[in-house]
Amino acid sequence: MTEQEPNPVPAGLDTRPMLHADVDEVWEMEKALFPADAWPREMFMGELDLVDTRNYWVVQDAGKTIAYCGLMCVLPLADVQTIAVDPHYEGRGIGTHLLRLMIDTAVKLGATDLLLEVREDNPRAQGLYGRHDFEAIHRRKGYYRDGVDAIIMRKVLFTAG
Repeated sequence: MTEQEPNPVPAGLDTRPMLHADVDEVWEMEKALFPADAWPREMFMGELDLVDTRNYWVVQDAGKTIAYCGLMCVLPLADVQTIAVDPHYEGRGIGTHLLRLMIDTAVKLGATDLLLEVREDNPRAQGLYGRHDFEAIHRRKGYYRDGVDAIIMRKVLFTAG
């Protein structure tokens, strides 16, 4: 893998690790953004407790959470658990910033591949992942609760040899 350019936080925003105290605000966003597939609040709390294999971040604007993401890394693989941006903040590079943060973290942790699932009916997210060299490798029929297929995508981080 080649060295990536710096990944600055978009101007005026702060990125930091997610805390248990952030979960209520994150969960409200989760329910609004993913009504058919929202994680239960307890799932976020449990994920934050798995410090050996999970990394979660929030992006804040003046103390208000406007984006979040989560990465699971169980070597040799890493997996994007979630990524979300408040629609009022879309188009400002926040999704790119969070995705690059997860890619950089997976590389630092020694993962060989980074995987994710994306809704078949979400071309905007698929485009983001494609711009970062993720390739579609599989389809899970009816993966989401409303019956939409998931596209499994992979970014190779390190190749043997």
